[in-house]
Amino acid sequence: MGRETPMGRETADRIGAAAEQDPHSATAVSGFDERADAAAERNDPDGYDDLDDDLDDA
Repeated sequence: MGRETPMGRETADRIGAAAEQDPHSATAVSGFDERADAAAERNDPDGYDDLDDDLDDA
């Protein structure tokens, strides 16, 4: 089987942006953008999304 590459935050963000641009696309309709976001979160739970929460608490 081929090499596995984990989903990163930057890639998930690009997928989400593409789904937002065309909400009728296969990516948006299938929910792939949401699955990509969840995978990126699993692969990097301390990603930059948590930085926003830290700034709000300051």
